[in-house]
Amino acid sequence: MTPRIVATDLDGTLLSSTGAISPRTRDALGRAASGGAEIVFVTARPPRAVRTVAVQAGVAGTAICSNGAILYDLATGDVAAAHTLAPDLGARIAETLAAALPGVAFAVETGWEVLAEARYTLHQEDLFRRVPSACGAGEPIVKLLARSAAHTSDEMLAAATAAVGGLAEITHSGVAGLLEISAAGVTKAGTLGRLCAERGVARHEVVAFGDMPNDLAVLAFAGAGYAMANAHHLVLAGAAFRTLSNDEDGVAVVLERLFG
Repeated sequence: MTPRIVATDLDGTLLSSTGAISPRTRDALGRAASGGAEIVFVTARPPRAVRTVAVQAGVAGTAICSNGAILYDLATGDVAAAHTLAPDLGARIAETLAAALPGVAFAVETGWEVLAEARYTLHQEDLFRRVPSACGAGEPIVKLLARSAAHTSDEMLAAATAAVGGLAEITHSGVAGLLEISAAGVTKAGTLGRLCAERGVARHEVVAFGDMPNDLAVLAFAGAGYAMANAHHLVLAGAAFRTLSNDEDGVAVVLERLFG
């Protein structure tokens, strides 16, 4: 059956290692759209970092941003829905993680900016607004970010999951030493599932692509879930299908086969 929704991650999946959309991938997305499919970005990126990609890709419609916390209208720039973590719960989780992962630093993604504590360091620091306490700023928390230079993301994920339990959703998207924490029940797959229900789209009518642990549930939800050849080992082990790497136009290869 020809898919009605193409759900794709961005970094490490649709985008090349240089962060670009190749002409072949742009053309394949256009073919899918012309064939009746809705292209849905399903990404850890916040809305501010998605619109430029949509322009490059020639995609207009809905994006699932911030690991499912924000449903974003690419055409209008409006937030259709937001599922945030309460600041007081965020502070409780940060305190728990600080004990489980000594030296960890925190920041809060609001969807429009990053509120970062002094010890929190990462690229694109020009986007940060420094605050004494990330969770104490009182801003809605789209994602709580935990950063450590002393641990791998996989090590952090194991320790944080054991410490926090079901208080929140904890995952990572490939950035070294970085965890991304959302409100309990907020995932890429959950928001995609609600979007499909609103559209009257069945799971078997969805094809999905991803490369990192935060994509695993999306690939499991879709009728056909493809791991990129460059994917995290857990994704390669858990996905039903594989395609070529992001630098080999792996998404385009599948779409060309499905849509001609």
